[in-house]
Amino acid sequence: MDMISHIRLRDVVVSSKTRWLFLEVHSQSGLVGFGEASLQGREALVRQAGDRFGPSLSGMAAKPLDQVWQCETLAEATFLSALDQALHDIDARRNGMRLADRLGRTRRERIPLYANINRRTIDRSPSGFAASARLALAAGFRAIKLAPFDEVDDDARRQGRVAEAMRPGLRRVAAVAEIAGDTSELMVDCHWRFDEASAFRLVDAAREFGVRWLECPLPETEETIPAIRRLRSASNEAGMRLAGCEELVGVQQNRVFAEAGAYDVMMPDVKYAGGVAEMMRLADLFERCGVAFSPHNPSGPISHAASLHVSAVVRSFDRLEVQFDESDLFWTLAGSELPRFEGGSSPLPDGPGLGVTLTTDSTATSRGVAAEWSLSQVTP
Repeated sequence: MDMISHIRLRDVVVSSKTRWLFLEVHSQSGLVGFGEASLQGREALVRQAGDRFGPSLSGMAAKPLDQVWQCETLAEATFLSALDQALHDIDARRNGMRLADRLGRTRRERIPLYANINRRTIDRSPSGFAASARLALAAGFRAIKLAPFDEVDDDARRQGRVAEAMRPGLRRVAAVAEIAGDTSELMVDCHWRFDEASAFRLVDAAREFGVRWLECPLPETEETIPAIRRLRSASNEAGMRLAGCEELVGVQQNRVFAEAGAYDVMMPDVKYAGGVAEMMRLADLFERCGVAFSPHNPSGPISHAASLHVSAVVRSFDRLEVQFDESDLFWTLAGSELPRFEGGSSPLPDGPGLGVTLTTDSTATSRGVAAEWSLSQVTP
């Protein structure tokens, strides 16, 4: 049986506000699989998770995880999700198959996308957001998401200034709405910045700009589910869907929101949810609950490739997020293997496994090997 021999964690600096973590899993037979463990601002915690779980991998077969391992933090879930991505990659490569074909019947060869323009927008003025939206439209996207509420922060909430603090964000939304027009879908991400009262005011304001997707307005706990449900009703009446749950882990955490009808759309992330197989289980759960499945995917080329393959196989699928035009590293780290966006969609990678291999010169743009675990040296 082919066993895991060693694992490397690579740390790539993308910009002043973005880093990508990639996990390389090597098997004794020489196969290499890739996973992505990007967790912005918490890279050291992901490495610590590797230190915790590394000894458990000694003597482990290089095959996909049977279930989501018990984890206590999002960083631990992120490390294990990357491990599962890489093991699925190895398994499909071993069988000479694309990951989508290894997972089951490929239902779609082209995956519809929407463009997240937030991280490419360094100029946070309304005109800066409008310029990014214009580029996304020119690239063929017809659904555009921005996260405009930079000023709605802890201080604004403590001081009762949320209504005032949201005004600059609404000006940004207005600028993008003017560019998007009636032929494109406008999507707004709130990053859990609002309370219930201010979120209802936001819904009223967003209606005026033709927003069709409102994401993560409230903190996501079991206690806030009733408020999220009320906000969903108001959003639907205003012509928009409510979306959320991008950082939940596994079926267990997602089920309570899905069964409660908290959201129209739920957004599991292959980097956090537990990996590839758990994403498939979540798609089944959401389908049973009448919730749209739209994976969260604002990161690097490995999580994008894994998300493409999952999106190709699940029965019920909405759209896949992409971080539009943040950095050319998205393409150069994957060589020529990752398909380019075409008219707001993407074909699947052609090669076996994920169909993507990190380029050997990627260390020229990275901090190099952040950690390495040689399992032959670990005593079970």
